[in-house]
Amino acid sequence: MPVLTTDAESETGIPKSLSNEPPSETMEEIEHTCPQPRLTLTAPAPFADESSCQCRAPHEKLTIAQARLGTPVDRPVRVYADGIFDLFHSGHARALMQAKTLFPNSYLLVGVCSDDLTHKFKGFTVMNEAERYEALRHCRYVDEVIRDAPWTLTPEFLEKHKIDFVAHDDIPYSSAGSDDVYKHIKEAGMFVPTQRTEGISTSDIITRIVRDYDVYARRNLQRGYTAKELNVSFINEKKYRFQNQVDKMKEKVKNVEERSKEFVNRVEEKSHDLIQKWEEKSREFIGNFLELFGPDGAWKQMFQERSSRMLQALSPKQSPVKKEGFLSQTPKGPEIKRSPFHQLKTQGKLSYPSHTERPISGKPAPMCLDLRKTFFVTAMCPGTKP
Repeated sequence: MPVLTTDAESETGIPKSLSNEPPSETMEEIEHTCPQPRLTLTAPAPFADESSCQCRAPHEKLTIAQARLGTPVDRPVRVYADGIFDLFHSGHARALMQAKTLFPNSYLLVGVCSDDLTHKFKGFTVMNEAERYEALRHCRYVDEVIRDAPWTLTPEFLEKHKIDFVAHDDIPYSSAGSDDVYKHIKEAGMFVPTQRTEGISTSDIITRIVRDYDVYARRNLQRGYTAKELNVSFINEKKYRFQNQVDKMKEKVKNVEERSKEFVNRVEEKSHDLIQKWEEKSREFIGNFLELFGPDGAWKQMFQERSSRMLQALSPKQSPVKKEGFLSQTPKGPEIKRSPFHQLKTQGKLSYPSHTERPISGKPAPMCLDLRKTFFVTAMCPGTKP
């Protein structure tokens, strides 16, 4: 593997060229004992002073192409990423993920600047340095955390931690009197760019809090924080508490409205079902009524049958009538004996005068004599008709 030559250094003292010639002095091969990437996530990443690289083997300089092809297992590519990491968020995690996955076999070191340096060069932080250190230790992509990292990387720092490459976004970072604090790293060919995550940053989060300050102040007052802890005046405290009460009342009214809407919706659904069932029952009732009492209904047929039966029971059957050589279809009943007077009448030899006719002489009319005879014959010959 190519090694550094003694004269291959930039103006800042960072090696920048490679030589394929072996060093002049012969050295016996020494096995690499560099810390290995974390394989399990059951414990947080260690600090640099707890697991500093004590490897005695020569740390050969790598190019980006060589690192992407892969290195031996005992010689991982040591990638360094630094920052403030205040209010650690998904943008920080994505940047570290990119740095970790730049090469097949990489060991990610993350440098976190102290409060003094940060307040001096950037501004006040929400989280103190201890909180920021711990946030980085519990990120799954981090293999080692370097506390109190320098604001500008020096050759001594790079050599101490045996850093191969530095990962950061490619936007020039002007600070500490420099147009770009990573300029000398880029010139040495040790800079590997990562991409920023749009829409999320520590400044954006702080802007949201400042913009909605009243909302968060009321929120914390409601959660039990005192006005003194929130640095809120007495008047503002009373105002916020009153607004919280108003919001509670609005929430109750909103809940009542939602419940009322749900109740009305349930009533509408039930009424719709009831109306539908009523319509079905009504159609069924009307159909049954028409089937029973309609023009061709069963009730009319039953009424006609009963009427015909009553008429048949009330009116006697007619006697057979001769019609040109044959009798009518009326069935014959039992023969009835007729009296001689009936026979005389049917033969036209006897006539009954009207009962209103009375002779001038005051004698009974012949009809009276005939009636007497009829009663006599009926009494003497039962079973005969006059």
